[in-house]
Amino acid sequence: MANVLVVDDEPNILLSLEFLMSHAGLTVTTAPDGETALLRIADSSPDLLLLDISLPGISGFEVLEQLRRTDTERHLPVIMLTAHGREVEREKGFALGADDYVTKPFSTQQLVDKVKALLNERAS
Repeated sequence: MANVLVVDDEPNILLSLEFLMSHAGLTVTTAPDGETALLRIADSSPDLLLLDISLPGISGFEVLEQLRRTDTERHLPVIMLTAHGREVEREKGFALGADDYVTKPFSTQQLVDKVKALLNERAS
C-alpha cells in the first residue's frame, strides 16, 4: 500500500486530506509544518507528498527545493497545494520540480485521481 505524506498547517485541511487519502486506500502520514515534513520523509520514505506552500517556518517551496537537491528524494512525486492560484506561484512550483499543482478549494475526486496517477506512474 502506498504511503502519502500530507503537509498542511491547517488542522481541518490536514484531517480532511488524511481521511480522503485513507478512504482511497492509501497509508497516510501527516505533518503540520516543513521541518516536521522533512523529518517524516527521512523516517518513512513516503511514496508521494501533498505539500502546502504556505507553512510556518520552512515554506513548501523550501521543502521542495531541499528534496530536489538530495539523491534519495529527488524523484519523490510532489503535488503542491495552495490557497493562492497565482500563475507566478504555479510556475515557481513547477520550476522547483513539483509534479502537479492543486489550488484550494479543490475537487476531492480530482485530487485522488492525480495522486493515484502519479503513484501508478512511479510504480511502472
